Amino acid sequence: MEKSSGTTKYLSLGILALAIQGCGGDTNTSTNLDKVNISGPATGWEMVWSDEFSGTSIDAAKWSHEIDCAGGGNQEAQCYTDAPENSWVADGILNIAALKAAEGAEKPYTSARLSTKGKADFLYGRIEMRAKLPVGQGSWPAFWMLPSENVYGIWPRSGEIDIVEAVNLKAKDAEGNPEAHVYGTLHYGREWPKNDQSGKAYTLPDNINPADDFHTYSIEWQQGEIRWYVDDYLYATQRRSELRYNAKEQPVGLAYKGWYTEYYDQSSGDLNLTWSNQPFDEKFHLMLNFAVGGDWPASVNETGIDETAFNSENKYLVDYVRVYQCTSNPDTGKGCETVRPGYDNLDDALVEGKAPVPTPPSDGVAKDLLIFDSTPNPNWAAWDCCGGSTPDLVDDADKGDVYRFVVGETPTVNGFISRSAFITDPAGVPSPFDASPIESTGVLSFAMKLVSAPATADATWSVKLESNEGATAVELPITDSTEGLAPTVGQWQTYSFSLSLLASKGLDLSAIDVLMVFPAWGSGNGAEYLMDEVKIARPNSSLPSLVVFTDNENPDWPMWDCCGGSSPSVVSDDAEHGIVSEFTIGSAPTVMGYTNRTEFGGSGTAFDATSIYEKGLIQFDLKVVNAPNTADAPWLFKVESNNGDSAAELALTASVEGLTPSADWQSFSFPLVDLAAAGLDISAIDVLMVFPAWGLGEGAVYRIDNVKISQPGADGPSTDSLTLFVDQIADAWSIWDCCAGSTPEVVSDDNEHGAVAEYVIGEQPTVVGLFADDGVYYDASAAVSTGVVRFEMKVVSAPSDPSAEWKFKIESGDASTSAELSLSGSLEGINPVVGQWQTYTFPLQTLADAGLDSSAIDVLMVFPSWGTGNGAVFRLDNAIIGTP
Repeated sequence: MEKSSGTTKYLSLGILALAIQGCGGDTNTSTNLDKVNISGPATGWEMVWSDEFSGTSIDAAKWSHEIDCAGGGNQEAQCYTDAPENSWVADGILNIAALKAAEGAEKPYTSARLSTKGKADFLYGRIEMRAKLPVGQGSWPAFWMLPSENVYGIWPRSGEIDIVEAVNLKAKDAEGNPEAHVYGTLHYGREWPKNDQSGKAYTLPDNINPADDFHTYSIEWQQGEIRWYVDDYLYATQRRSELRYNAKEQPVGLAYKGWYTEYYDQSSGDLNLTWSNQPFDEKFHLMLNFAVGGDWPASVNETGIDETAFNSENKYLVDYVRVYQCTSNPDTGKGCETVRPGYDNLDDALVEGKAPVPTPPSDGVAKDLLIFDSTPNPNWAAWDCCGGSTPDLVDDADKGDVYRFVVGETPTVNGFISRSAFITDPAGVPSPFDASPIESTGVLSFAMKLVSAPATADATWSVKLESNEGATAVELPITDSTEGLAPTVGQWQTYSFSLSLLASKGLDLSAIDVLMVFPAWGSGNGAEYLMDEVKIARPNSSLPSLVVFTDNENPDWPMWDCCGGSSPSVVSDDAEHGIVSEFTIGSAPTVMGYTNRTEFGGSGTAFDATSIYEKGLIQFDLKVVNAPNTADAPWLFKVESNNGDSAAELALTASVEGLTPSADWQSFSFPLVDLAAAGLDISAIDVLMVFPAWGLGEGAVYRIDNVKISQPGADGPSTDSLTLFVDQIADAWSIWDCCAGSTPEVVSDDNEHGAVAEYVIGEQPTVVGLFADDGVYYDASAAVSTGVVRFEMKVVSAPSDPSAEWKFKIESGDASTSAELSLSGSLEGINPVVGQWQTYTFPLQTLADAGLDSSAIDVLMVFPSWGTGNGAVFRLDNAIIGTP
């Protein structure tokens, strides 16, 4: 039974109840008596309190009547009274009747609500009622419990236990069948309206309706667990949440999502969130009542209230209420569990709660977050809050795959969210982002294109971020961005907001979980807009990497034979690989690789890869000199963390390359996300192993080189130079056509130039060049005074427009700054000549004077001026940035 101290806590319950047919029932359960043996409660229960209703009146020593018309804050239609016509005892039965009220009464119905508060309360035990429930559209009988002292705060922070509820019994459901569900539910969490609930709906076997006869409804409540029963059949189990910790003993997830509570510490005044036994570790008292109408019953089945159902013949009949204590351990209630197979299985009786994923304290590691750039992030769902639309991926001529959002007549906000209730991708997990370590340098940025404007012409566009399930939030006009732009129909525009600005406005940066972009509430009808390149990042980031072995042994990560007694050695291989690691397996089963643990000579400083989780790789080269004697022995890769507390083992064929080891050097790459999904805690990696399966490796001799853990292309600041193209494109960069849809190619030129990049421009206006992967930037700021951008170019065929001017453009920080010059503005001062390779050099200082911030270079473009390039074919080679 739901109460909210006079406030309407079921703000949107109509929609919820229609979906789940019950106030807390996330899953409907029916009994299959052919598969489950019902044998009654377990032994060990001792009755400590009961009311058999054997007298001639309601026992005032056990029950009090609550007298009010508030309806529990659920818009109920009754006043509760102590009038004998609403509640009485006869023939060993408690009768509660809801009746039509007298003309002019405050509410149209009267009924009764009984409570044991101040007379009897309980902590743990078996609480049981045998009853026959009333029928009718609008009927709402309940047997439930409330805390006797609100130790953790007002409802529902201190909890509520609904032992059984039913609404509208025998009224028709959507399929025309008589309503027959009962519900068991818990209420907990934050103060209304951010409260949570979880539970399960149940139907009796053989189409039995709870209104046809008496049935026994009970819970068994012990420390950390509550179980619900009908006629001794256990149909639902709920538990305290179980936290999952990383190697630093920080809570990073939930092994089981159960209940939780938020409360103020009485000594410090701090607002705390706990995933422990609270709030269901304090004494609760019993409640019995028969409500009429309210948000839930009136919104489902036949809707509203059938006034003919409320009369002295349609009664809530209670045979007894009994409370038992577990004699094995009264203090915890444990030791008397009445359970069956499946009671603790999420596919059966176990109910998933609504606990939020914990946010660990900031580890101080600077990370970047890519929310969306052409490819959806499974941890961040595209989301329409309230309008009922489903954001979808569409193809845009300029950007490729982008997300489309629409706003209809129903007011809504749109954006991206990382909360469990909204993540639909099976691979996704709630991942609040800790941006606090990059507060001083980080930026929220996104690209947006308005397809159609709202019908309200002067609608204000806003950007809103929330953190820690809405505990903090900040909302700004979109024109407060660094660019200061308002959305313009048909144009892609970039918007940037510094994290320091967001923090100054009150946003907790440590657990960002929602980003919204929207026309002001209620003014967005007709708006359609596209979003891409959504990220929270540093324009110039330096991410951690680890070289385990390249050319020589890393003394912090020595080579290692686990169990065979051999000593892996450093040997010389071919000219390309030079010095490599060599491993030999004898008759003793073993595994081999590299270890950081002190007992094997390592430094003991494990590698924390959390900041490169999404894009990071573990990579190595492998060559088999002698194959194992067991010809079909599978080759494996295993990684361990935190002294073996967690590990992941995969076949080498599960690498990105999907290769089987051979006598040739081959490269193998394993994404950190795959290893984490296989069970690895990536925050304390301390062992890497490559080996034939245990016991099958005898005779194997193999070599390993270039072992590293890194995010490709994220090498951080550099004072040297970056080779963008010499024979091939640099890692994490691509040859690129901005807007015409062509695919530039690597082709063969003359003996001097070999492989080069070739671009072809057609009728569609475009610019082309070299483009960095998302999140990859080159920092040339240390070389501004001496550095250059240099490349060679050969025009194969000139543009058909003789007025075409050849341009060079360079961008930095996702186009936050740029510089554009004519090719004739190079140091060489020349224009292209068809058929000739020519060198062009642009000093970084010249580019800086033209407006470029060289600390985050991510695009270089060479092109005939916009719209004049049709027919041009040209080639680029030997492109570098930095000190010559």
